[in-house]
Amino acid sequence: MLRNGIKPSFRFSGCLRTTSRATTTSLKPTPNWRTYSANAGPSNVPTPTKPYYVTTPIFYVNSVPHIGHLFSGVLADVLARYAKLKDPNRDVHFLTGTDEHGLKIQRAAEEKGVQPKPFCDGISKRFEDLAQAAGLSHTRFIRTTEPVHYKAVEHLWRELLARGWIYKGSHSGWYSVSDEAFYAPNQLIDVEIDGEMVKVAKESGSRVEWMEEENYKFRLSAFREKLIEWLESNPRPIVPLDRWKEVHTLLAEHELDDKGEKVYTHPLEDLSISRPSSRLTWGIPVPDDPEHTIYVWIDALTNYITALGYPWSGNSGPKQAAWPADVQVIGVDIVRFHAIYWPAMLFALSLAPPKTLLTHGHWTMDNFKMSKSRGNVADPFKAIETYGADAVRYYLMRNAPLVTKSDWSDAQVKKHYLRDLLGMIGNLCNRINSEKLVAKLPSNYRYQLSGRADFTLSDHLTDIILCIGSTLTIENRGEVQLNEANAPVREILFATLDQFESKMDTLEVNKAVALVPELVERANTFFTQAAPWSETDPVRVAEAHLYAHQSLHLAGILLYPVMPTKAAELLDRLGVQPDQRTWAYAQRTFGSSDPNERVLDTPWIEVIARPATDNRPTNPLFPRLS
Repeated sequence: MLRNGIKPSFRFSGCLRTTSRATTTSLKPTPNWRTYSANAGPSNVPTPTKPYYVTTPIFYVNSVPHIGHLFSGVLADVLARYAKLKDPNRDVHFLTGTDEHGLKIQRAAEEKGVQPKPFCDGISKRFEDLAQAAGLSHTRFIRTTEPVHYKAVEHLWRELLARGWIYKGSHSGWYSVSDEAFYAPNQLIDVEIDGEMVKVAKESGSRVEWMEEENYKFRLSAFREKLIEWLESNPRPIVPLDRWKEVHTLLAEHELDDKGEKVYTHPLEDLSISRPSSRLTWGIPVPDDPEHTIYVWIDALTNYITALGYPWSGNSGPKQAAWPADVQVIGVDIVRFHAIYWPAMLFALSLAPPKTLLTHGHWTMDNFKMSKSRGNVADPFKAIETYGADAVRYYLMRNAPLVTKSDWSDAQVKKHYLRDLLGMIGNLCNRINSEKLVAKLPSNYRYQLSGRADFTLSDHLTDIILCIGSTLTIENRGEVQLNEANAPVREILFATLDQFESKMDTLEVNKAVALVPELVERANTFFTQAAPWSETDPVRVAEAHLYAHQSLHLAGILLYPVMPTKAAELLDRLGVQPDQRTWAYAQRTFGSSDPNERVLDTPWIEVIARPATDNRPTNPLFPRLS
C-alpha cells in the first residue's frame, strides 16, 4: 500500500510517464532602471555551475539560543548537505551568525551593567557553541560587529546615497524597540497590560511607543511594481505558498478609481533607515554624519553579502559567484524585512534578489508559546545532551511543517526516537547483522533486476508509472520473480529516491524525511514475513537479507543530510563502501535508468553480508534512552 492507501496496480507492459515542469520567466527590464543579472554572458558559452548558497537568519543576541534557532540552523544545514550530496564537485556556502546591534541590545547591556560588545561576545559564543553541538556544516559564522561588516554596510549606504535612493527627512510614528521597526496605525491593536491600555503590533505582539525624529529614509515606495514583478515572475520566491500570498496581497491588492487607475490597499511608505545617535549609539554610524546611526535592519540584511566579500568590484571570485542566495531560511516574524526591504535594497543596488525565501513558523513547547515567564523555553543544549544531535535533528526535520506552528515535546521526541530510529532503523540493522542470519549467507553476493514490471504510483494528484525489473537474480543462487509477497517492498525501494528528490527540490523537507521510515517499515515487514532465520531455501534467505540491506543502504544515503553521523555509522555497519554512498550510486541502483520513462534495469550490484575484516561496531546504533 502507498502512503495514501491506494494499492499499486501491476501491469506487465510498456512504460509511460507524464511530467510537468515549472517554467521560469525572466524579469523584464523597466525603463530607467539599472537591471540585475544573475548569469550574464553569451548564451553559447557554457555557464559553470553556480555555487550553492544557503543562509540562516543571523540570530539576535538579546537572549540565549532556543529550539527555534536550532531549527533554522539545522534546516539550512540539511539543504547545504543535500546540495553537496547531489553534486560533490559543487561549491557550497552556508552562512549563519549573530546580529549584534540595535536599541534592544543597547538597553539589555545597560540592564546588565556591561558594555554592549562584551555582552554580545558572551551570547554570540553560545550560538557558535550550539552550531558546533548540532553538527552544522556552516562555512562562515558572521558577526555584525566585525570590522569587515562595518566596511560592507558603509559601502552599501554610500552606493544607495549616490544612486539617489536615500534622502533626509523627519519621521514620526509608533516604534517597537523589541522588533526594531515602525508600525502603521492599521498594524496596531489596543490591549490591556497590567491594568493599562497600550498599543502592540498585530504581527508580533510587541509593545510600541510614539517617536518623532529626524532621520534618513530609503525610497522603498518606488519599488512596489518591481517587487510585485519579482513575486509573480519567479518560480518560488517565497515558500510556502501561503506566505507568498500574504506578501503578494500586501503589495499588490488594489482597487480601481474612477479613472481606472490602481489604488493600492496597503501603503508602502519610504523606510526610515537611521536613528539619532543621541538615542542609539550601539550601531554603525551613518557615513559622514555621526549624529545618526544606521537602522539595524539595513545593517543586519547586508550580512548576507558581506559574507561573500561585498563590496565587489568586477568579478571578485567564487564567493561573489554564489550570489544570489539559493535559499534564505527565515522565521515568519521577519518575512516583511526579507521579502520587501531586502529585495528592494538589492534592486536599488542593481543586484539580484535571493532565489527563494524559505519561511517557517514559530515553535511552541507542549503546544504553548515558549516564554521565559512561563518557564517553558526548550533548551537545545539539553535536548542534544539527552537524545544526541542526530536524533534531535531528525525530530526537527521530520515534524516541522512550514505553514503552521511546530511543537517541541519531549514525549514526542522520545516517541520518534523509540519508534523510527531505535525501533525501525536500529532494529532492522541488528536483525540483518545477526550471527544466525549471516551464517546462512556468503560473505558477499551480487544481484540484478532485469526485465520489466510496471505499476502505478498514486501520489496525491499524480499517477506515475514506474517500471522495475520483473526478475531478481541473485548470482549463484537463483531467481525470484516479482510476486505478491515481495512486490510492496520492491515497489517502495525503487520509488523512494525519486519521491525524496522531488520533495527536497521543492523544499518540503519534512515530507521528504517522512518517506524514509516508510521505506524501512515496509522492509521490516517483509523481513519478518520472510523469516530468513528459519528458512532453508538459500535464495529466500538472500532475498530477505537483500531487501532489508538495500532499504537500509538507501535510507543511509537519504538521511545523511539530516543525520550525518548516524547515517554514516549505519552505512559502516552495512559494510557499504565509500563509492556506494553517493547520490550518483543511489540513482544507478535505486533510481531510474531512463530520466524520461523511470525504467529500472540495474547493473550487477554487490551486497556485503560479512566483510573479510569485520570491524563493524557491535554496540547499538541507537542506544536505549536512560
